[in-house]
Amino acid sequence: MKKLLVILLSLVMFYSCDILMQSLETLDTASGTSQGLSQQQVAKGLKNALEVGIENAVNLVGVTNGFYKNAEIKIPFPEEAIKVKEVCESVGLGNQVIQFEEKLNRAAEQAARGATAVFKEAITQMTISDAISILKGGDNAATEYLKKTTSDKLYQKFHPVVVEATEKIMLAKYWTPLVEKYNKVTLLTGGEQVNTDLNAYVTNKALDGLYLMVAKEELKIRKDPIARVTDILKEVFGSSLNPYNN
Repeated sequence: MKKLLVILLSLVMFYSCDILMQSLETLDTASGTSQGLSQQQVAKGLKNALEVGIENAVNLVGVTNGFYKNAEIKIPFPEEAIKVKEVCESVGLGNQVIQFEEKLNRAAEQAARGATAVFKEAITQMTISDAISILKGGDNAATEYLKKTTSDKLYQKFHPVVVEATEKIMLAKYWTPLVEKYNKVTLLTGGEQVNTDLNAYVTNKALDGLYLMVAKEELKIRKDPIARVTDILKEVFGSSLNPYNN
């Protein structure tokens, strides 16, 4: 018996965890059949899930009112300049404030349309190890992976689009008068002048909103069988077939 234990322990130490995981098969206790998934299948399923999730998310936010009419991600008046909003509303410029907020969101909606290519590049570079870690991770593990691998590139891609959008839709037409009026008031009151970088603000808010929607799509695929629109998604995310979800 002791010799047998020694042999078994030696085998475990000899083979790496990756090799062992590749050879594992999960027993479907409900049917009594073997339903093993290789690491390659898991990686393929994760990549497929991300592709579905980002496509859905971009389609949701990259359209007119994708941000503006979505209370979860609507871009509000910049917090750094909230006093500008309050002063403008108090002197009868409420309509300008509303128009301004709408234009902020229009810029974000336009920028978000270019996210798909950056996301897909990150997905193609995902390793098998990345995929397994994501599957074993929390409900937003895939989204966090995308944040880590795409944030900088998406910012670089979004920012010039936002700048172009704000210029095209004449965002300064709404922003500049608001700030100028506020700064005139603060000259009299001794308050601090406002100089908010709108393009950076819109870019960061657009990214936040996009990642939030990707996370929601990821959660759907993890939790809702109806959201698993391909066979590989059904296999990888089906609880009885998932060899790494224990």
